[in-house]
Amino acid sequence: MQTLAVVSPITVVQPQGHLNAANAAEFRSKLTAAVAANPNTTVLVDMKQLDSMDSAGLMTLVSALKLAQRQNQRFSLCSLSPSIRIIFELTQLNKVFEIFESRTAFEATL
Repeated sequence: MQTLAVVSPITVVQPQGHLNAANAAEFRSKLTAAVAANPNTTVLVDMKQLDSMDSAGLMTLVSALKLAQRQNQRFSLCSLSPSIRIIFELTQLNKVFEIFESRTAFEATL
């Protein structure tokens, strides 16, 4: 469902397809491991290949963000589709997460 790449000092997590109640627990476990593995690493969730997301998927991202914040770790999102971006805007989580248009835009901030 997702791939994980570590390009020091960035860990990139790339969910694919659908992130919903059926697979949120598996994704949460992988995302938590990515955040906890190296507190000195920035975590970037590249959502380019994510087609849809429900509230369970959203809560997984919120949970990982909280963990990263407790560790004073940077946690960012990029490449949100318009339909997923709307979810963040409606919940006002676009004000909580650091969101970039693309991975290139994120990398420009390093």
